[in-house]
Amino acid sequence: MADAARLFDLTGRVAVVTGASSGLGRRAAVTLAAAGAQVVGVARRKDALADLCSEIGKAAAYVVADVADRAALGDLVTALTTPFGSPDIVVHAAGINTREAADDVTPEAWDTTLALNLSAPFFLSQALVPAMKAKRWGRIVNFASLQTTRAFPGGIAYGATKAGIGQLTRAMAEAWSRDGINANAIGPGFFPTELTEAVFSDPDRAARNAAQTCMQRNGRLEDLDGPLLFLCSDASSYVTGQVLMVDGGFTAK
Repeated sequence: MADAARLFDLTGRVAVVTGASSGLGRRAAVTLAAAGAQVVGVARRKDALADLCSEIGKAAAYVVADVADRAALGDLVTALTTPFGSPDIVVHAAGINTREAADDVTPEAWDTTLALNLSAPFFLSQALVPAMKAKRWGRIVNFASLQTTRAFPGGIAYGATKAGIGQLTRAMAEAWSRDGINANAIGPGFFPTELTEAVFSDPDRAARNAAQTCMQRNGRLEDLDGPLLFLCSDASSYVTGQVLMVDGGFTAK
């Protein structure tokens, strides 16, 4: 019988977390480090990343970068591999939601949303995959959304990218799982982060969202810890190409 604790143990693994300066990305970095991984956080805000590393300690490092800047991808990969070696795990938590109505979306906002939410997870993963192939072990975790399958007002660009994440995850699994690299996605419900500040700043709106879940509450950051560890560890050795909704049953109703 397998040792349950060892299934989730990330000792000896190196993880990269994008969007690690706040919200779900920061929580992911802290969670993976607590499970034994050495973690490299990536974001654009140096002070927030430095604070994250102070919290985690010597098992953390950071890189200040815009993951959507494709021209700098080579330099980014070099920077990510410098602190602890080539990553075994990449968690794509960086994202943007411009919250524009369909009639008001500009080409600039559309391109920015696609570049960060959809293109960056693919091209960064593509660049990190060769080292994972060499080890015959890797974990890619994308961030999907309620809008992967649901249409929300003011979310046409964001929703398009998150629907794309669902298919990107399946396509990554098809391409790379034979080499020992599992690709999955987490689909969070409503969690209090900077990205959802507009939602949680309105108590009535937050309450309506909670009422739409099976659990009758919105998410807490700790609700993501278990699903994330599952998808980043040996516990998910035969799970790939899946979108795991962590939404309190919002999409089940």
